[in-house]
Amino acid sequence: MSLLERLKQHEAVEAEEKEAGKSKKDPYWDIKIRLHQKLIEEIEKLPEENKIEATRAEDQEKIRSMINQILERETPAISRMEKVRLAAELYDEVVGLGPITALLRDPQVSEIMVNGADQVYVEKNGRLEKTAIRFRDDEHVLHIIEKIVAPLGRRIDESMPMVDARLPDGSRVNAIIPPVALNGPTITIRKFSQDPFTIEDLIRFGSLSVEMAKFLEACVKARLNIVVSGGTGSGKTTFLNCLSSFIPPDERIITIEDAAELQLRQPHVVSLETRPPNIEGRGAISIRDLVRNSLRMRPNRIIVGEVRGGEALDMLQAMNTGHDGSLTTGHANSPRDMLARLETMVLMAGMDLPVRAIREQIAGAIDLIVQQSRMRDGSRKVTHLTEVLGLEGDTIVTQDIFVYEQEGVDDYGRVKGVHRATGIRPKFSDQLKGAGVVLPENIFSPFMGFGSANPRFGGKNL
Repeated sequence: MSLLERLKQHEAVEAEEKEAGKSKKDPYWDIKIRLHQKLIEEIEKLPEENKIEATRAEDQEKIRSMINQILERETPAISRMEKVRLAAELYDEVVGLGPITALLRDPQVSEIMVNGADQVYVEKNGRLEKTAIRFRDDEHVLHIIEKIVAPLGRRIDESMPMVDARLPDGSRVNAIIPPVALNGPTITIRKFSQDPFTIEDLIRFGSLSVEMAKFLEACVKARLNIVVSGGTGSGKTTFLNCLSSFIPPDERIITIEDAAELQLRQPHVVSLETRPPNIEGRGAISIRDLVRNSLRMRPNRIIVGEVRGGEALDMLQAMNTGHDGSLTTGHANSPRDMLARLETMVLMAGMDLPVRAIREQIAGAIDLIVQQSRMRDGSRKVTHLTEVLGLEGDTIVTQDIFVYEQEGVDDYGRVKGVHRATGIRPKFSDQLKGAGVVLPENIFSPFMGFGSANPRFGGKNL
């Protein structure tokens, strides 16, 4: 849909609401409708070869200039301050995502939650806050959802009231509308930094220790299969991005996601994204389809954004048949829970496999589980680095290599704790050496804690 078509659609909605006599909280409602109409007229006057599009930077400046000219001409009685505010709101409506555009620009906001027209929450520094931002009504929220999903070829309506999408900067979007959403159209945006976090950033935040980072770098370079486990919002995708930065630049990487959000910096990356069914209910491409197809694409590594169903079986088979060094994430509260969930997900593939055969697949495929948790103060910590040893009887045996020991909270409510090695040397140490990766001898020492007083860094926190 072109810029002009979107503007006309939005103007038609506003005109209907005005005709219906809906209550308006915005005192400049009528002025905005008139300014919208004037902007459409200005754009229609342009010759075909000079048509503008909101996605192009040079055209965005033209739109800003046109809005300012229209405001000067059509609203002489309004104060300069109000004109600036109106110009910003009109520009955000045309080029951005309406009232939440400012939140998308705010680097401190990590998540935006629109619960209908009258409630907008954000996550800042790990804590939820209610904002003063409001949409005019549910139709306004629906218009913003359409603006997000239309360029991606996705749709949302009563027959398909839920959609996953992404913004141009990679931020993940989930939208759900009535009749499923009882509070009105609901949008959840998980923002991703334009400059992705590095492992050094996570060390600085206290998410893991220097020793853990060195160990994980060695594991990735030695082509171990790693699962990042954690709850919703625990930082799994961010951590997966950091892990992927350790992959050598000469390897071919295939990424598979529902909505593409991984930001890999290697030169040889092929990104695959699922596709929902069309209006006839056909043409859906699932993660499982993409995992199977990726095996024919000569990957050195396969990265699956998240396994949540039958694709777990295909992923495990890939890990067991020569595609070492693969990475994925999954929802679970502990490493042991992650293994149980993988077992359940394999059963979801519809294969009538005995439980022991499934556990043999899991134990043979997974080398390491990284458990990520979101703490009570909103911070994210790696709480376990757990090695999967193998199968003994019918039980998958694991051992913790590094753990996070919580020591309480400080006067400001922030969680205090220490990352420690358990003193156990992983069974795959020989595999690390065979790959030419050399780790410091004392890296697995239980006395090398990382926390409020780390002796290796002068007693200072990183």
